[in-house]
Amino acid sequence: MAGYLSESDFVMVEEGFSTRDLLKELTLGASEATTDEVAAFFVADLGAIVRKHFCFLKCLPRVRPFYAVKCNSSPGVLKVLAQLGLGFSCANKAEMELVQHIGVPASKIIYANPCKQIAQIKYAAKHGIQLLSFDNEMELAKVVKSHPSAKMVLCIATDDSHSLSRLSLKFGVSLKSCRHLLENAKKSHVEVVGVSFHIGSGCPDPQAYAQSIADVRLVFEMGTELGHKMHVLDLGGGFPGTEGAKVRFEEIASVINSALDLYFPEGCGVDILAELGRYYVTSAFTVAVSIIAKKEVLLDQPGREEESGSTTKTVVYHLDEGVYGIFNSVLFDNICPTPILQKKPSTEQPLYSSSLWGPAVDGCDCVAEGLWLPQLHVGDWLVFDNMGAYTVGMGSPFGGTQACHITYAMSRVAWEALRRQLMAAEQEDDAEGVCKPLSCGWEITDTLCVGPVFTPASIM
Repeated sequence: MAGYLSESDFVMVEEGFSTRDLLKELTLGASEATTDEVAAFFVADLGAIVRKHFCFLKCLPRVRPFYAVKCNSSPGVLKVLAQLGLGFSCANKAEMELVQHIGVPASKIIYANPCKQIAQIKYAAKHGIQLLSFDNEMELAKVVKSHPSAKMVLCIATDDSHSLSRLSLKFGVSLKSCRHLLENAKKSHVEVVGVSFHIGSGCPDPQAYAQSIADVRLVFEMGTELGHKMHVLDLGGGFPGTEGAKVRFEEIASVINSALDLYFPEGCGVDILAELGRYYVTSAFTVAVSIIAKKEVLLDQPGREEESGSTTKTVVYHLDEGVYGIFNSVLFDNICPTPILQKKPSTEQPLYSSSLWGPAVDGCDCVAEGLWLPQLHVGDWLVFDNMGAYTVGMGSPFGGTQACHITYAMSRVAWEALRRQLMAAEQEDDAEGVCKPLSCGWEITDTLCVGPVFTPASIM
């Protein structure tokens, strides 16, 4: 095996024992610790990442997955994805150093930031990272000077007007400007090998992928006409990471497969990539956060006390993490996190209007409000699911907290499946060191995750 991940990197979860059970044990241990300082922590199910990968291979058999390191750069995640054979999409020098430090070869790295520092372009050149993206003349000039042998991917703008996070406001060149950039690249003797796009995060319409793939076809024809050897299609990201997303991953995959069959049919010689972040890690991470303070606020409602004989109140709970740390999705994704109680309340317990606040001393650090919770106490733990994306390394700068500790876990079933598939993959000759998906990985998908709504016709 490639040796990126070993059993010592995670807790082996046996049959009948879930990661939720592990989390319960860890919160109990943290509560009984002699130290008075209690910090939030993650439990990461690496088996969930393995299952997501096999599902990806089954749904998009022609697409090579690259992991967007910026989404979650924790060591366990990088190791398991490297073990699965993924490539890595890096946005800066720190991310390139991180994946190369664990042994990922340069041939499996894309420097996928259209706007780069000159020093970081030189770093990519020095360390053999050849595939870089660009979307403007200035970037092209920097690459000509600092990394003339680079293979360039032109990033085009998309219609992401309905996406929650719109990247085309910042990155991507319009179709009408593509020919000019391709001509300049040819004059500068820079090799443009492909086209990329990104429809943004939280796009409710999978047809946006189809339209973007059609646009890429036009740019491919422009590039080929000008003498560029176009052979890389990068689908970018935007794939959902949770089951409850408005558009299911299988729906998106079906649209992409149809568009690829139409514009880039099998056997056309085009290498198709995707850059996935949230898809792999969102649902794999659960975080436990403790209550550090609470107060009860009486609601001023004239006449209510006389009518009911009691005073209406709301309970304000303060947590050791907030929106400037691991709950940043409240600010950036407009999400209202819903806590899971470690102690299940009885049906007789009354519920109170409640809100959750982070440690920052300002009025914006509100994690959630409008909740109805039983009476909780300082030291109680709240658990939040789907916390793997853009949370790790985001320890709040307020209150002096550090980056949260992560305990990695994997079921024996997932570990054995991973080992079997990688042993089979090692038998294939891969002299060029090119990132390839596991050729038969999807065959065990049905034992690891729910199958997709359609069956792919073939495996690349």
